[in-house]
Amino acid sequence: MAPWVTTCIGKARVCSPVSRSAQASLQAIPPPYFFQTMNFLRKIPYVMVLALAACGGQKALEPAALNELYAQPLAPPAKPLRVFHIGHSLVNTDIPMMLEQLAGPGHDHRSQLGWGASLKSHWEPDVPVNGFAEMNGHARYQDARKAVDSGQFDVVVLAEAVEIKDMIKYHDSPKYIRKWAHDARAANPQSRVYLYELWHNLDDPAGWLERLDRDLGLYWEGVLLAQGLAHQDTGGPVYVIPAGQVMARLVREIEKRGGVDRLRTRKDLFALTDKGEQDTIHLSPLGNYLVALTHYAVLYHRPPPATPQRIQLVNGSQLPEISPELAGLMSEIIWSVVTSYPKTGVVQRKG
Repeated sequence: MAPWVTTCIGKARVCSPVSRSAQASLQAIPPPYFFQTMNFLRKIPYVMVLALAACGGQKALEPAALNELYAQPLAPPAKPLRVFHIGHSLVNTDIPMMLEQLAGPGHDHRSQLGWGASLKSHWEPDVPVNGFAEMNGHARYQDARKAVDSGQFDVVVLAEAVEIKDMIKYHDSPKYIRKWAHDARAANPQSRVYLYELWHNLDDPAGWLERLDRDLGLYWEGVLLAQGLAHQDTGGPVYVIPAGQVMARLVREIEKRGGVDRLRTRKDLFALTDKGEQDTIHLSPLGNYLVALTHYAVLYHRPPPATPQRIQLVNGSQLPEISPELAGLMSEIIWSVVTSYPKTGVVQRKG
């Protein structure tokens, strides 16, 4: 197989499995004709064009090199975890609290959140975190930089904002994946760092399921991880909590069945606005629970509970009851995804 080549043509970044001679030919194309050429190359299997940023000396791991970082799974944690969550409203305060209840006594968490907040905004003191006061007015808030630099957390979970293409283009996502991972392991070499894979709007013109299928390799792995880990100074890989992949697998299954219990269509994973209209990005309590179960499976290397659980929400209410059938299906799908994706760090199933 030809090597995966990262090169710069004009101001575009190109990653593709082409020969070195082909790379040289591409570099010789005058910029006015570059995009005509790339429109043709898009028709060739395995060629990806990432016209996301000027080259600027950015490095990127080839897919084989990136995959090699995850060849050896992590050992399951030997004790309850202290987890720090950095992100925004798709983390919210319910998912960490649900995770804490699922994990049981000893698990503890803190967080720093915002409204659509990028990892850059959480890092840079002169970049405002939108919605900071509203999202962090609770007892589990802790300053993110101080928390990570303290070395007191076993796990740091990073959630980049979406639209992920915009975060890459305007907010230097790989750079801040690298910075957070580097500092976490500089303070605590045993710290485990995770990237929480997200989703996009239900009404995305490219298709919600289609984006989940495409974006994992194209952006989350192909840019955030491939560039963020390319400098080999993060003390180890950044693992993945594949929430988007779990959602896609579950939605396909329940829609094929015509619904299971309270989950009839993909919309049931998403919230309603105060006006009773469909929220196309934020999750319902059931959606939050699915994501919390996914966090549990990845962080603790255990199948999530296959029976209905009593879970209290941050507002004091209870998670609406689900049937044993739905609880079992959610558990089965989560564990299947987690144990067939090496970047979770969990031992993979055989066969």
